[in-house]
Amino acid sequence: MNTMFDALWVEEQADGTFRRTIVQRSVDDLPPGDLLIRVAYSSLNYKDALSASGNRGVTRRYPHTPGIDAAGVVVASTVADFRPGDEVIVIGYDLGMNTPGGFGGYIRVPAQWAVLRPPGLTLRESMALGTAGFTAAQCVDALLQHGVNSGEVLVTGATGGVGSIAVTLLSQLGMTVVAATGKPEESDYLHALGAHTVITRAEVEDASGKPLLRERWAGVVDTVGGSILATAIRATRYDGAVAACGNVASPALELTVYPFILRGVKLLGIDSVNVSIATRRTLWTRLADAWKPARLEQLAREVALPNLNAEIDAILLGQQRGRVIVAHTHNY
Repeated sequence: MNTMFDALWVEEQADGTFRRTIVQRSVDDLPPGDLLIRVAYSSLNYKDALSASGNRGVTRRYPHTPGIDAAGVVVASTVADFRPGDEVIVIGYDLGMNTPGGFGGYIRVPAQWAVLRPPGLTLRESMALGTAGFTAAQCVDALLQHGVNSGEVLVTGATGGVGSIAVTLLSQLGMTVVAATGKPEESDYLHALGAHTVITRAEVEDASGKPLLRERWAGVVDTVGGSILATAIRATRYDGAVAACGNVASPALELTVYPFILRGVKLLGIDSVNVSIATRRTLWTRLADAWKPARLEQLAREVALPNLNAEIDAILLGQQRGRVIVAHTHNY
């Protein structure tokens, strides 16, 4: 099968820099796998931008096609669980990291990486959510499981992909959402998503060195890490919970054990890469039904593959708002 398709191609130059171009590739160039999928949509995540910039902590070998999210149609299958014509979602695992990803028109992956598109979500809507939406759902689910169902819930990095969807989900579930952002000009956007209060980054970053701060947060969804995460933990109420899913500010976490042993605060680590397929199916079903964001179209905008370069640069500079859907040009 010598079908050709467009793909974003990241390759290292002689001077050590990395160049991004759109190239034609063949499905024959894809790695072995159970499913050959024609990709309809992908989406842009911070990890994709790192991969597209030559970050070897994400992608070991170049040239490479990033894209940790993909939604499309099965073209060929070697397993009984999937048939040609099935619409599927693939996020996480090694997709787009060291396996050619959703910024190409076709992918070939193991069957255990794929989830059938649940009724209630279109392929496009699934990529308006993507890894960011799935991660936000994981965070919300973790807080609910630990009894966070009232009081103020803080969301940091609130204008980003995970943050925007977390604000929406928590608001729809009746929580009092406090959105923290370094972009105060985006207050109207965050209020429209359901934030009760919008505060600045400076208000959630304490440098006093105090081991505990005044109790405020019943729960926290932290997307940035570093001193903001440390501050949030120190200000979380007794028996509260903090879901941590990002490190864009810093992977370091400097604090004492006091929030954990004096207030019983729970720090919940969220991983969307290797989470079980059963959890994936459960959360995608919720996102297609009871948890489907009412403002999903407001959260996302669509770009074509040739226009992706500028969006990659923007997300690296912290300038992304909401979600960016990457549309392929197949005739569906």
